[in-house]
Amino acid sequence: MNKQAELSPNLTHWQERVDMAAAFRWTARLNMHEAVANHFSLAVNEDGSQFLMNPNQVHFARVKASDLLFLDANDPKTMQRPDAPDPTAWGLHGSIHRLCPHARCVMHVHSIHATVLACLADSTLPPIDQNTATFYNRYVVDGEFGGLAFESEGERCASMLSDPKVKVMIMGNHGVLVIGDTVADTFNRLYYFERAAETYIRALQTGQKLRVLSDEIAEKTAQELEDYPDQAERHLAELKAILDGEGSNYAS
Repeated sequence: MNKQAELSPNLTHWQERVDMAAAFRWTARLNMHEAVANHFSLAVNEDGSQFLMNPNQVHFARVKASDLLFLDANDPKTMQRPDAPDPTAWGLHGSIHRLCPHARCVMHVHSIHATVLACLADSTLPPIDQNTATFYNRYVVDGEFGGLAFESEGERCASMLSDPKVKVMIMGNHGVLVIGDTVADTFNRLYYFERAAETYIRALQTGQKLRVLSDEIAEKTAQELEDYPDQAERHLAELKAILDGEGSNYAS
């Protein structure tokens, strides 16, 4: 038995829990979290209805693999549990996992630059560099913010993610929500969306005319990046290696 297995508590989906915990820790390190709000979830069964999610109001910088809640999107008694999740997290993530089985992993944050973009009257992200081109025709803008994401708001958001090509929801007046196939895939996308939003916001701040890529080149670039081998997996592996080297307890 390897050392990691010896240290693993008797919990299901252990490797998925470790990956999730690493993503929480690194999101906090990048200051992309917000106090004890924001939530990540990961589907762990075939139809996506059972999922892992961070516990209610625990800071991302302290989340451990063993802390993650195991939830069922179809369980009406979830919010009656003594360890019930945050009600807005349940409303948003529960609805998405129940209604969008292709959304295996869901990450929602109020990161600074993505939220600034979401506050603009025009929240579209033009392809002005490689990072912004990554999201060309692969996001949707939600301009109908209806308050905190309780269940009805979560269902409305889920309805906008029915197209599997759409991987990012720019949540007007709110923040950003990113979906993907795995923790690595989704976190990598979240990271690059924040970088893309920052590039665009800083470019706007110059007041100069933007050099926007053609539709053809933007789509070509987005497709090339989608097909680029193993980047997301290596990104997360390197982050875990850094955390391990620092003696972090994320994987406990």
